[in-house]
This record gives sequence, structure tokens and C-alpha cells, in this order.
Amino acid sequence: MYLLGKFDPAQENNFVEIDSKYANRQGMFLRSEAYETFVKMHTAALEDGVQLTIVSATRNFESQKYIWERKWSGKTLVEGKNLTKSVSDPVERAKIILRFSSMPGTSRHHWGTDIDLNALNNDYFLKGEGKKTYTWLKENASDFGFCQTYTPKNSTRPSGYEEEKWHWSYLPLARPFLVQYTQKVIYDDLKGFLGWETAKELCVIENYVLSINTECR
Repeated sequence: MYLLGKFDPAQENNFVEIDSKYANRQGMFLRSEAYETFVKMHTAALEDGVQLTIVSATRNFESQKYIWERKWSGKTLVEGKNLTKSVSDPVERAKIILRFSSMPGTSRHHWGTDIDLNALNNDYFLKGEGKKTYTWLKENASDFGFCQTYTPKNSTRPSGYEEEKWHWSYLPLARPFLVQYTQKVIYDDLKGFLGWETAKELCVIENYVLSINTECR
């Protein structure tokens, strides 16, 4: 199913490969409309002295599974810890990974609408060039249809991922995909990766997929 990321973007007609001048590496893809609009935003930002660089774009199910399972199995440390040794309870282990990483089948990066920009670290955006970039995005990204998906948690977003200043979603496509996700995806669809059994117990659809910045809904 497309919404679950079970496809190869390189084989999809409505996806395009991102030119290396807009990204930090080759081989990344976006939906054509999202990419064309990003290029316009990139040009506008450059005119204001801001460099926008895509560091992550479409990630299909297998790509997200690789990220998730490396953290689940301890191959990738999470907050400096090997979770297989420090957290034996699967639900608690999933909660820790879910602070910043989605379960396969639940990531907005599956849709080809979402991008990570410049750095995967909130601190980067607090000073210097990072702060200049984030300020520009907050003031201008909405003019191009992009929205910061994960803002600080508050009364309207009490659950879900931690803030990600780098994660921006192209709403003209992402909004209808989110509606389709809520209508079509059920917990029995979220399988095929280590720890999948925790998805329903943690209500990842309600508490993570749907728990986004209200301006992005």
C-alpha cells in the first residue's frame, strides 16, 4: 500500500530524483509537485541569503524499517544507549525510539511530501546560520505550502514526536494523504518489523501519525 511506503520511489512516475545542488547526497526522491515547489522556495531563500539543503526526503517502508530495527536491536545507539541492554520492556523501548523515529508504515516520509532540512538537531537551529534558516522558514515556508509538522508539544498536541525544527511537509499533498491514512490504514496493516506488536498498545496512529502541528492539519 502506498500510504505505508510499500513501493520504490525510483520506479514511480510521479516521483523525481532530487538534484544534488539541493541535497547533501544523491539518490533521494520527492513527489514531483512537492519538489517543484521546494525548488521555488530554495530560490527565494537564496535571494535572502539562506541556503536550504535537503538531508532526507522520501523513505519507503524498507528504509524506515532499517532505521527502526537498528535502534530496536541496539546496532544504533539511542540517546547514547543500547536499548537491548537498557530497556527490556518492548513498549518502553518503542516509546524511546518514537521520540524522533517513526515505526515503519507510519512515517510521513513514506508519502514523498515531507523533507528534513539542513540538520537533524534542534540545537543547530538556535544560533548562527541555523537560527537564520529557521527564522526564514517560519516566516516564509507557508507561502510555498510547507509547514513544520512537529512543533513543541502543548495542549493541542499533547502526544507524539518531539519537536523537529528540520521537518517540513508539503501540505497540498500531505493533507489529503493524512485523510486517506485515517480512512484506510488499520493496526493489522502495521506489521513486518521488529516490535510491531507495540503499535496498537501505544496507539501510534492516534498518538503519533495524527498528533501534528494543528496548522498542518
